[in-house]
Amino acid sequence: MEKSYKELLNDITTFIFDVDGVLTDSSVHVTETGEMLRVMNIRDGFAMKAALESGYKVCIISGGNNEGVKIRLRNLGIHDIHLASPNKVETFKEYIELYTIKPESILYMGDDIPDYHVMKLVGLPTCPQDASPEIKAISKYISHKNGGKGAVREVIEQVMKVQGKWHLYYDGKHD
Repeated sequence: MEKSYKELLNDITTFIFDVDGVLTDSSVHVTETGEMLRVMNIRDGFAMKAALESGYKVCIISGGNNEGVKIRLRNLGIHDIHLASPNKVETFKEYIELYTIKPESILYMGDDIPDYHVMKLVGLPTCPQDASPEIKAISKYISHKNGGKGAVREVIEQVMKVQGKWHLYYDGKHD
């Protein structure tokens, strides 16, 4: 019998996120010089940092490549950042082999076709509310939030609450 979404939360040790459409709202602001700017959610950042501080692994796999995104993620303490990934499945396999991670212990959040094949390999494929229909169809959980609007925070918070780790962030033990 297949585990329910809520039961799967207990098994998660690793979060993997796409950038555009997950950590951002899919918009790209283009400056006069051609620089592409993205907007990221502060609460998503707080949750990723909280996950890292609680012992979870956090990895980013994205086809996009933006130095500002890399700097933002590094400032949160994320070291496994794979930008300009031409093949997300290959990057994923290298990552889990490097750290000896079981695919069933991974929550992956993606939003569009480039995430499809890697999402089929993880224990808990998830997506933002505004993901493409193909991604929604294979997701075991669809956030109530859109990409870039707190979807990442929502799934991290749920995992940490189920595993009894979220309370550390509001009871003063992490000031």
